[in-house]
Amino acid sequence: MNSVLKGTSYVLVHAPDMLVHGGTTQLTERITNPDSEYLKNLPKHLRSFEDAVTYMPNQVYIGNNKPENLNSLEGAWYDKPVKGAERTGERGEIMPQDEFYILMQVSDVFDLLLLEKGFVSETRVKFEKHPLVDDEMKALIREGVEIGEIKNAVENEHAEGVYQDGKLIGCVKKAHDIDENLSSHIILENLVSKASAVLSLLHLIKATGIEKSEVDLVLDCSEEAVGDMNQRGGGNLAKAAAETAGFKNASGADIRAFCAAPVHAIIQAAALVASGTHENVVVAAGGSIAKLGMNAKDHVKKEMPALEDVMGGFAVLISKNDGKSPEILSAFTGKHNVGTGSSPQAVITSLVTDPLDKMGIKISDIDKYSVEMQNPDVTKPAGAGDVPLANYKMIAALGVKRGELERAGIDDFTKKHGMPGWAPTQGHIPSGVPYMGFAREALMSGEIERTMIVGKGSLFLGRMTNLFDGVSFIMQKNSGGSADSDSNAVSEAEVKKLIAEAMRELARSMGAV
Repeated sequence: MNSVLKGTSYVLVHAPDMLVHGGTTQLTERITNPDSEYLKNLPKHLRSFEDAVTYMPNQVYIGNNKPENLNSLEGAWYDKPVKGAERTGERGEIMPQDEFYILMQVSDVFDLLLLEKGFVSETRVKFEKHPLVDDEMKALIREGVEIGEIKNAVENEHAEGVYQDGKLIGCVKKAHDIDENLSSHIILENLVSKASAVLSLLHLIKATGIEKSEVDLVLDCSEEAVGDMNQRGGGNLAKAAAETAGFKNASGADIRAFCAAPVHAIIQAAALVASGTHENVVVAAGGSIAKLGMNAKDHVKKEMPALEDVMGGFAVLISKNDGKSPEILSAFTGKHNVGTGSSPQAVITSLVTDPLDKMGIKISDIDKYSVEMQNPDVTKPAGAGDVPLANYKMIAALGVKRGELERAGIDDFTKKHGMPGWAPTQGHIPSGVPYMGFAREALMSGEIERTMIVGKGSLFLGRMTNLFDGVSFIMQKNSGGSADSDSNAVSEAEVKKLIAEAMRELARSMGAV
């Protein structure tokens, strides 16, 4: 019996000061060229929270608008704000930076994040009004410290500064004197990832209505690694986030595979549920502070806003078959094998057509493909082109080669079976999963019959292999079965009747002998 997708959540954290001080592009620039014109001009290109909220791709990400509606906006999207846009969405929210700092403090169990007492006093009022913040979380808010203590930690103790509106309001302390894996910068990265994963988990509970106590396992598939000098990637961000979110009956584990990790994790979660090991598994990921402003140099050069100012997070709930939610077909997954090769054709064949051939269907039998859904507003000015469109054209080209599609139909295929990208360029976040919330709705309403979620990963970034990576799975509308009902099951009375008939048949056969 296939497991099902019971619900999703998607969150964004607007973090302009984190972009300036924590993004690796800016960190590298400060080291190699501290007096650069780029660093001087960057603050003028930062967006306000209102700008981030009214940005159409962000509204699509949290479920307030549909991906297809992006097609109605010609040219770039950043200069076309959405009227009446709201911070909260059907499946999540866009959280402002100041409130997120309080959530980071709540998520910090070793008191490594120091926040100035005036900032805490002012901001906690807003944070405590958040509908998903319960009394247990409110009780974890600390009063804060004097700014002098924070300045001393930054200037003399290798602490990482935390800023709001360009002003120092806190810091993250190092967790060990010599262990670089517990340096202040690494602790900051991990704390950001954990806190944004917590926010995703809280919104998943709201979106699905499941009780926190019903979650058996959380799998974290973000891009940060938690550990110390003895085990650099030991983990476990999943269990850490589950603890803060109040999932008291859940265990957790981390799954890492660069950008492909979310799809790997979902396939594993679906298998665990289908096998009966667990009933409810959550796959979640927080955002990456390192990825903020990756392409900001090109944006600033072209007089654009620095669009990579939001960190993404998501969570999905995978449960036993309820007879109505979309099914995840564990028997028809795609995978990039060690010997597959890295050519585009080889990759698409392994991830797309191999599982379709196994299922006995054509490329056009998948109604919607969700690939690397990066926002082209971000990638095109940086010279990376329209990533989703390139993927869809590759799938269509393979369809032509297989004789399943006419060459003249490639453009129509990309429009019908693809979508414009809308996800922030956070590495793992765009990798197929942003569509799952929309897919669930479309599958349950009958708008589509099947969808394929594709994740890819660049393993060579870790310098341990030159291999590429990728995985995929298919979701379809529910076939009507459920884990609690078996069409082949018979009642006790029917069993007794069958036994009686078998005994009579046996008696007759013995008499005939």
